[in-house]
Amino acid sequence: MTAMKVAMKAKDQDALAALRAVKSAILLAQTESGAKEELTEEQEVKLLQKLVKQRKDSAAIYKEQGREDLVGPEVVQAEVISKFLPAQLSEEEVAKVVEDVITAVGADSMKDMGKVMGQVSAKLAGQADGKTISNIVKAKLSN
Repeated sequence: MTAMKVAMKAKDQDALAALRAVKSAILLAQTESGAKEELTEEQEVKLLQKLVKQRKDSAAIYKEQGREDLVGPEVVQAEVISKFLPAQLSEEEVAKVVEDVITAVGADSMKDMGKVMGQVSAKLAGQADGKTISNIVKAKLSN
């Protein structure tokens, strides 16, 4: 709410739209769960990641279609929402966790990707996106 007030005062329409989308998604998730109970931090992080991914995907589609006028707002909104997510790990840090899990599980081929992805995703919830994790796991298991 504080960030929304700041965006309103600054007349930053893109940030305001992003923050309103976050508020709306949180309220919707609360009402879907039945009673008006608070979301856990893990649920909130997943929700924010989903919103950021949607914005990035939309921006990519707009760019592909040559709609540069629509790319900017989507990128700005993704950046605004990302500020509320935990710090993201670098690819090197993610690769280290992936290697540790591969060793622990004893994975040696692409058949074990599901096991590795499940454990790595659980360990890195909110700290890395699924696409990055998936690419690193594929690279490690295909060697």
